[in-house]
Amino acid sequence: MSERRIADSTAVRAIPAGGAGGSAAARVYDDLRDRIVNMEILPDTILSRAELAREYGVSQTPIREAMQRLEQDGLVRTFPQSRTVVTRIDAAELFEAHFLRTAVEIEVARQLATGAGEATLAVIEARMKMHEALVGDVDQILMFYELDRAFHEQLFIAIGHPGLHAMLTGRTGHHARARRLELPTPEHMRRVAEEHRAVVEALHARDGDAAAAAMRAHLGQTIARIEALRIRHPDAFSAI
Repeated sequence: MSERRIADSTAVRAIPAGGAGGSAAARVYDDLRDRIVNMEILPDTILSRAELAREYGVSQTPIREAMQRLEQDGLVRTFPQSRTVVTRIDAAELFEAHFLRTAVEIEVARQLATGAGEATLAVIEARMKMHEALVGDVDQILMFYELDRAFHEQLFIAIGHPGLHAMLTGRTGHHARARRLELPTPEHMRRVAEEHRAVVEALHARDGDAAAAAMRAHLGQTIARIEALRIRHPDAFSAI
């Protein structure tokens, strides 16, 4: 395994004031997870607590807590008295998480189609239009992915289970990283938005079966290309 290190930096990295409870550990976790998921920090990178503490301008305690959460997500592995390393994408965990997410989100779509009020659908439609507005602008791909995530989160909020979305997010880091390996193109962005639009149109039509089918088709796109991505990026995936 060829390990990497994050480039040294004397600048303190600003971290947003959000995060669960707004604690330093939560904010470091959110930022580090985003960097790992977006492939800014690549698999096999060694994470030094001391260096990260300097980078974020915090003590090592919140860094340690953030690392523990990242390890629970399967995104890092800590070797006692040695080092913490960003994991490679684990295809087995990816497929397991995909199975769980698909089962849950299909039911979410079905319930919304048969039970959501007009005000709820109006909020979902607003999220959809924000996402569609970025189609074709590959320079905004990270914002496009963030709006993609927010669209799915809104569906869970709409049925009153935002915590369930947060739980699934913790399980889908490998899947999210695999998506980032796909080169962003206007066609890819358009396809994702069209898949979301199919879900929304089924919700408006109050068609639970169509909403479930549209969600299944949408969530199955990346999973169908995993083997091709593994061949194209062997250093990003763990051994079978």
